[in-house]
Amino acid sequence: MNLIDIGVLSKASGVATSTLRYYEEIGLIKSIARNGLRRQYHRDTLVQLALISLGKSAGFSLEEIGSMFDKDRKPNLPRPTLSERADELDRQARRLKTLSNMLRHVAECPAPSHLECFKFQKLLRAACPTEAARDVLRHAVKGSDA
Repeated sequence: MNLIDIGVLSKASGVATSTLRYYEEIGLIKSIARNGLRRQYHRDTLVQLALISLGKSAGFSLEEIGSMFDKDRKPNLPRPTLSERADELDRQARRLKTLSNMLRHVAECPAPSHLECFKFQKLLRAACPTEAARDVLRHAVKGSDA
């Protein structure tokens, strides 16, 4: 059996040893032996840690990530849940792109007042979460033209 010492696993994965111990405590990973006081892990733990890192990057909680492993700590990835998260990330990316466009325009717009700028008004409306909010904004901006 190919075992990895906790220190080597930490360096290879970029995960602090304290975090590895915490992951073990909550059941995300499992040490399979000890060398003195040092925990030893199977090499497959590197795959688990990579999946944990991906899950965290995608916004999953550690509890949600834990449910994506079977009792033997093998990946059991729920495709519908992953698809829903990907959809949410796409929505978030669109919101961030809109925000980036707005900030860039505000920084570069030559209009004397941003509220006089048609493009800025359009970006503001796009940033509104609902049609009702966009309508209120549309009327408020028209009122400021007077």
